[in-house]
Amino acid sequence: MRLTVRLPTEILMQEEVCRIKAEASNGWFGLLPRHIDFVTALVPGVLIFARSGGTEEFLAIDQGILVKCGPEVSVSTRAAVRGSNLEQLKKGVEARFQAEEEREKATVSSEAKLEADLVRGLLELEKHA
Repeated sequence: MRLTVRLPTEILMQEEVCRIKAEASNGWFGLLPRHIDFVTALVPGVLIFARSGGTEEFLAIDQGILVKCGPEVSVSTRAAVRGSNLEQLKKGVEARFQAEEEREKATVSSEAKLEADLVRGLLELEKHA
């Protein structure tokens, strides 16, 4: 099977795999190459896939959609972090959350500055009116 993981701005991965395990709202499921075609919504969690050698890799994913059609398996999600083991995956997810938190703080700070500048500008206009 060919697994493709799509994010909003890029294709995170596109690889040949022999098995996939993922979680939908009704529980865990597995996919093998001759599995029936289907579509399901994925819950936030870990997607596990194995290459032909049998080594498993992991993807921490946000909620998303999985589509299996013939040999193609496509996962679309807002965010994903890849790791070769669960410890590495945990570190990757923590780093991503920390970076997002810092971006959010910077955004809030910028919004507050813009709002203060707007209020100052309106007060200046009112003085001259």
